Amino acid sequence: MTRTTVVSRPLAGAAPRKGPRHSGRAQLDSLDDPYKQSKKRRGVAVCEQCGATYQDGRWQWSKAPAEQEAEWIVCQACHRIHDYYPAGELILSGAYVDAHRNEIVSLARHQESAERAEHPLNRIMEIGSATPGTLMIRTTDIHLPKRIGDAIRHAHGGTLRTHFDKQGYFVRVTWRHDAEESE
Repeated sequence: MTRTTVVSRPLAGAAPRKGPRHSGRAQLDSLDDPYKQSKKRRGVAVCEQCGATYQDGRWQWSKAPAEQEAEWIVCQACHRIHDYYPAGELILSGAYVDAHRNEIVSLARHQESAERAEHPLNRIMEIGSATPGTLMIRTTDIHLPKRIGDAIRHAHGGTLRTHFDKQGYFVRVTWRHDAEESE
């Protein structure tokens, strides 16, 4: 029997892969979320604070199967909220923010509900304002601030910037819109 060896070569102009690949996704060892479970748990678990259910390897909004006993734990999102340790924040600034605060908050809540329906751990922790003309939205994950920022930029214009801190597993998204830009 003859064996054939297939050698995989990168496409011309393609950047070389960095880091290991597992299950078809790039895994970056340096991106450690301190709240993420180190390994998948066995069986079914239910968050005692929000009611999210962990089964089939992920958190979801469903009831635990009646025939199985569920372990009652605190999910990562509720743990972050309790510790007040956000994974992301969106800082909105400019004269435009005060004039359209209700619309912006409504849009942020809409994006959160759409994301949270599929991913129970992606939530807004807090919406607040430190000074006039600013709005701060803190989240339990690193993806939601970008999603909210993109939706706000799409609806209202302005400038959006993203900074991801790999060492601290934290994302800061900033959006700025001055009143003159909207005229």
